[in-house]
Amino acid sequence: MTAGYRPVNWDRTKRIYDTVLIAAVAGYILAYTAIGPMLQHVSRPLDAPSLAMKASGSCAFILLTIILAIGPLARLDRRFLPLLYNRRHFGVICCAVAAAHAQAVLGWYFAFSKVPPTAALLGADTSFGQVQGFAFIPFGVAAFMIVLLLAATSHDFWLNFLTPPVWKAIHMLVYLAYLLVVLHVALGELQATSSPLLAVVVAGGCCALIALHLAAGLRQRATERALAAPAAAPGWVDAGEVAAIGEARATIVRLADGGEVAIFRHQGRLSAVGNLCAHQNGPLGEGRIVDGCITCPWHGYQYRPEDGMSPPPFTEKVATYRLRLDGRRVLLDPQANPPGTYVAPLAIPEEVA
Repeated sequence: MTAGYRPVNWDRTKRIYDTVLIAAVAGYILAYTAIGPMLQHVSRPLDAPSLAMKASGSCAFILLTIILAIGPLARLDRRFLPLLYNRRHFGVICCAVAAAHAQAVLGWYFAFSKVPPTAALLGADTSFGQVQGFAFIPFGVAAFMIVLLLAATSHDFWLNFLTPPVWKAIHMLVYLAYLLVVLHVALGELQATSSPLLAVVVAGGCCALIALHLAAGLRQRATERALAAPAAAPGWVDAGEVAAIGEARATIVRLADGGEVAIFRHQGRLSAVGNLCAHQNGPLGEGRIVDGCITCPWHGYQYRPEDGMSPPPFTEKVATYRLRLDGRRVLLDPQANPPGTYVAPLAIPEEVA
């Protein structure tokens, strides 16, 4: 995150993330343009611009598929969380590759049009009244407009300006963009090629995404059912045994009103905060404590366990909760304190640690 919405400073992790992504994209496109001529039919050779179009277009589709897979993968396995932290970088690079595809199309098929290339593109494919040969260009244009919008609003300035609910709703359009890309490919390239490879890639990507989202949804549903805790004493909720909370990790408790609380353990003490990150409502309880701060697994936003405040100069804050012990069990006061309220961490006696 940034203070005052200044440009983000690239740390070592961001540099590695972006370097690997850019290298992978460049490697894919170079490999496609080098190997493609060896696989094409000798009587129907592809020219270099067409190869560039296919390389950048297929690369953008693969990148978008991976972007949509990162979320459920991180839910299913914490080892994928590093990919989630800077997923917006992934999206911006995907937009750049899609823009390269669009530019290749305009520069080859419409470069010598009597009208401006963009106008020629929009008016070139209007066959909406037939099944075979149905217009496919409008789907690609619409998908690119959505991806461009998401890339342009990826900075936290827009998140704050639009408010998190509106920003999140806009960025959910990525699923519509993916559907439009699939239609663009299915009605265009898939009808023109005799090779089954592209169909396998598209169908495989779609099926993999559906399977991952279903698996993550079922996992989340099972987790939510397990979160409900029985009442321990009047006004308090039984949050389970101390030993069940791992060091620098949290247990999540669902309250009667549907809200969730994350109880973290760190250096022999317990602290409880609201489970929703102030950035994009990320699940804080699925993160861990790094450098003494609760770190959101989605984008790395941090909060002090004792008061729910982000370390200076950041100003985000979340609600805090009171805790107490009943033998080896942790009891939670379901009444939230105002965000940023200090609550002394609960020390864990050695005999129950």
